[in-house]
Amino acid sequence: MKGVSVGLIIGITIGVVIGILLAISTLFCVKYRRKHSQIGNSSSRRAATIPIRANGADSCSILSDSTMGPESPKSSDANSRSLWIEGPKRKSVVSMSGIPKYPYKDLQKATYNFTTTIGHGAFGPVYKAKMSTGEIVAVKVLATNSKQGEKEFQTEVSLLGRLHHRNLVNLVGYCAEKGQHMLVYVYMSNGSLASHLYSEKHEPLSWDLRIYIALDVARGLEYLHDGAIPPVVHRDIKSSNILLDRSMRARVADFGLSREEMVNPHASNVRGTFGYLDPEYMSTRAFTKKSDVYSFGVLLFELVAGRNPQQGLMEYVELAAMNTEGKVGWEEIVDSRLDGKFDTEELNDIAALAYKCIDRTAKKRPSMRDIVQALCGVIKLKQSKKNHGRALSVTEEEVAIDVVDQTDTQIPVTELRREESINSSVDLPEV
Repeated sequence: MKGVSVGLIIGITIGVVIGILLAISTLFCVKYRRKHSQIGNSSSRRAATIPIRANGADSCSILSDSTMGPESPKSSDANSRSLWIEGPKRKSVVSMSGIPKYPYKDLQKATYNFTTTIGHGAFGPVYKAKMSTGEIVAVKVLATNSKQGEKEFQTEVSLLGRLHHRNLVNLVGYCAEKGQHMLVYVYMSNGSLASHLYSEKHEPLSWDLRIYIALDVARGLEYLHDGAIPPVVHRDIKSSNILLDRSMRARVADFGLSREEMVNPHASNVRGTFGYLDPEYMSTRAFTKKSDVYSFGVLLFELVAGRNPQQGLMEYVELAAMNTEGKVGWEEIVDSRLDGKFDTEELNDIAALAYKCIDRTAKKRPSMRDIVQALCGVIKLKQSKKNHGRALSVTEEEVAIDVVDQTDTQIPVTELRREESINSSVDLPEV
């Protein structure tokens, strides 16, 4: 009887031990699956679908809607959802969101062994490349000694993989081979806005073109703030990060410092370009949409004055504001290269808008949606004046012809025709 009891106790003990081991194994399996499920969900959230609203609410009707970026001829890397980047101390993953993958040898050949340099930034050199399909692209190569560049590479890929707008420089592919990390963009043949404002190699930008460029940039930022899901703040708006295509349409570039607004808006280090940085961000370290608005205001004053913050732009603006009260009288800061060829009312409207954007209190600054509407209003008024001028010119010509018929006196109708021709020949780019 005693032997039976001992055997029973031993059997029960063994059963309990086996049960505990099974429970522990089951718990580990559940935790493992849950962890991988969270990683998958996080990747899905970052590779969000294209926003439902392409260009913000109430965009002015005289401008065409935003379009999707051009398709790359390269096929997507269908078997891989992510790109592993080898860091010095870690491995990190970036969601590719279906972005085409270019072989290293193809980019090496297209850039003539990386000899076609067209620029160089903190990220690394940029090359012009002609692909075997005939497509012209720009290839940005991460410098091998750039620790920050690796983070920016990940940011640009993860953001631009899902952001598509006609006023953003579109990412068309990437390469991560042979220890190199490269980003492939649509080629912007007219270079940066900064080069057109400050380089003697280019003709001065006309006043009308400056307004259209400002609107292009505003629409790109409005898309990031109000059209992207989740919203995105750019964090480095400046004239050198605005690129111009062959039609002189402006696109916002360089998203290496960008953040999704809801993800960690606070950063310990100040990032961006001094002179364009929001004073409130400098003191609080919190970068918001209104910080982008401040930078855009500085850019507007660049377009008006033809000088950058490193040339004392903001001091120049503040001195002028003492006389204008932020509303009228901004003629004293206008770019001398315009030779007086600008509309004074438009100048005051643009400068007054820019002054609101650089208000030291973020809450008092307009939103990018408000800015787009204000710029649309300036352009609509411009078109109205032009149409009114054409109608008036036709009326004057009819009167002149009638006088000639009645008095047989030579009146310079050709002068009227010449003025009408000049008015109608202002060929503003389609936006």
